[in-house]
Amino acid sequence: MSENYYPPPGFYFSLSVLGSATALSLLTSIDASFQEISGIEAESGAEELVEGGENRFMHRLPKATKYSNLILKRGAVTGDSFLVEWTGLTVGSSLTVPILTQNLLVTLLSENKIPLIAWAFVNAYPVKTQISALNSEENKVLIESMEFSYNYFERLNLGGAASAAVKVASLAARLAAGV
Repeated sequence: MSENYYPPPGFYFSLSVLGSATALSLLTSIDASFQEISGIEAESGAEELVEGGENRFMHRLPKATKYSNLILKRGAVTGDSFLVEWTGLTVGSSLTVPILTQNLLVTLLSENKIPLIAWAFVNAYPVKTQISALNSEENKVLIESMEFSYNYFERLNLGGAASAAVKVASLAARLAAGV
């Protein structure tokens, strides 16, 4: 008898840096936790082409895929944070030095901390930072938001802890090699 399938909830997730700053990001484990991650979105467009003499339809040719920015939101961090430093250096940059790109990995976890699905964002870099309004009449957590542009993302169905470790390690090696 087959087991019933239940879609996973979307509230238990983490973020990892897979690029050259992996060691730096590991020193600040605060960068793994976020209140909300959004912008995991891709869209392929179509160009319409009219063929002379053919009046029944127009050809619809695929265009390059567009990706929205990845948006990370969390309570403002007052301690050391690789992501805050990287965002501050990049967004406030005079562009006299090259922008540091990193590969980011968002992982959806089960209630037992088993990785279920991961999305790898290739050559990401910060493009926007924002702090929520400071308001003396409200008792709310101060929220910081970081927005990243990237070339593309890949989805990995991980299927369990052992399989996930192998797939993530393979992905990290492939991205490090630039393949």
